[in-house]
Amino acid sequence: MTETTMIELAREGGRAYEAFVAAPAGGQKPAILILSEMFGLNGPMRELAQRYAARGHCAMVPDLFWRTETPGGLGYDEQGFALAWARIEDFDIDTCAADMRRAAEALRRQPACNGKVVALGFCMGGRLAFVAAARAGVDAAIGLYGLNVSKHLHEVPAITVPTHLHYGDKDQHVPPAEIEAVAKGAAANPNITIWRYPEAGHSFFNAVRPTYDTAAAALAAERIDAVLASV
Repeated sequence: MTETTMIELAREGGRAYEAFVAAPAGGQKPAILILSEMFGLNGPMRELAQRYAARGHCAMVPDLFWRTETPGGLGYDEQGFALAWARIEDFDIDTCAADMRRAAEALRRQPACNGKVVALGFCMGGRLAFVAAARAGVDAAIGLYGLNVSKHLHEVPAITVPTHLHYGDKDQHVPPAEIEAVAKGAAANPNITIWRYPEAGHSFFNAVRPTYDTAAAALAAERIDAVLASV
């Protein structure tokens, strides 16, 4: 049995920085900081948090778009896509890094957390997971089909925790040149692992998206579980 709630992490200029938390009934395991796709705190992200909570991991999905003109979650329809792309155009990564640190600290204080926090991000959140590894004080980070991670290769030396990046070779939003640049730029840091899925496209882990790939998602889930078991 799990319990879900919305908590407030901060308030600024009349805006509230909120997060969805799914907590297990008891026990303590590493907690999971879910960094959403560019669609934000929507149904599939909440459901993912609840699935991990059902397995004993307290999970939090912060609304990292709370400072934008369109905070919260968006749908996967045409309007949702337009709003999602618009709000990441001028998204402030540096401010978000501080927001992620605040969220990680709050998650670490949850009763079901054993003191360890793993960042797990998708799409835009995959990029943010990489940033979280360098700046947000998490104990491990996992990014799936992260957009523009290569813009942060200067942060590779700052990453001292296990950081896994998962890419589909048929991703229409993350071209091979981007994946190769990240692999090359991260090669000198033994904490960073790159996983590639030859037949997978973007959003291969999200069961409600048309590019969902059952085999790739299952393999990625096993690799995520291995990270959770190691921290």
